[in-house]
Amino acid sequence: MKRPPVVSAAIILGFVLLALLADVVSPGDPYEQTLRARFTPPAWEAHGSWTHPLGTDRLGRDLLSRIIFGARVSLAAGVVTVLLAGFIGAGVGLVAGYHRGRVGAILMRVTDATLAFPIILLALILAVTVGPSFTNVVIAIAVILWARYARVIHGEVLALMEREFIAQARVIGCSAGRIIVVHLLPNTLNTLIVLLTLQVGYVIIVEASLSFLGAGIPPPAPAWGSMVAEGRDVITTAWWVSFFPGLAILLVVLAFNLFGDWLRDVLDPKLRQQ
Repeated sequence: MKRPPVVSAAIILGFVLLALLADVVSPGDPYEQTLRARFTPPAWEAHGSWTHPLGTDRLGRDLLSRIIFGARVSLAAGVVTVLLAGFIGAGVGLVAGYHRGRVGAILMRVTDATLAFPIILLALILAVTVGPSFTNVVIAIAVILWARYARVIHGEVLALMEREFIAQARVIGCSAGRIIVVHLLPNTLNTLIVLLTLQVGYVIIVEASLSFLGAGIPPPAPAWGSMVAEGRDVITTAWWVSFFPGLAILLVVLAFNLFGDWLRDVLDPKLRQQ
């Protein structure tokens, strides 16, 4: 078994604590504008100031404060989206795998069609028709992401349906709902938990991409993607405006992916035996 990912867990825990305690640990107001201090470099650079440790953006807003509050936005979007998509996808996969036949075929064709639809395009359509918002970002990603869970859980359920304990449950008269909830769902939880963990990083990247394109969290909310976009025009003169939000995205996504890989090895009995 792999060693516990102490570094990854510490990074995730650190950003979660920053998000929860943003009002306490933030050195300043993420929305406060000080035009005289615009494009202040990080504290260790020439003309930098420890009042703004990571510098300021084009409106003089403290970059560290905006990154801390941005962690709240990104993690909330990631967790809420994967939970919503996982709930829908697991339900579809369980029902399709149990009933099979016409019901299963219809549900899986809908799943395949959903997998073929690009998330970015759907989010852009919602942003144009309804307007960019946190809710629209979550809906746009979850509407597509559930299909990934459905496909994987469906395969797990098909294998479980051939097991003897399912046949015995049918013989003693268990209803379809009881078999799905009591027998199938617990046996797919390990896979579902690993998928949820791995997909958080993916959702954070998608949310950051949408915010970068202007179809995600609308300004002046401190979303990491929009913060990277704000600094792209001054990357050669004020590199810190894009660099530090991008670094935050890199650390969080990498930490979730490494933690998910370790969790998969721990929860998969085949990998444990190897």
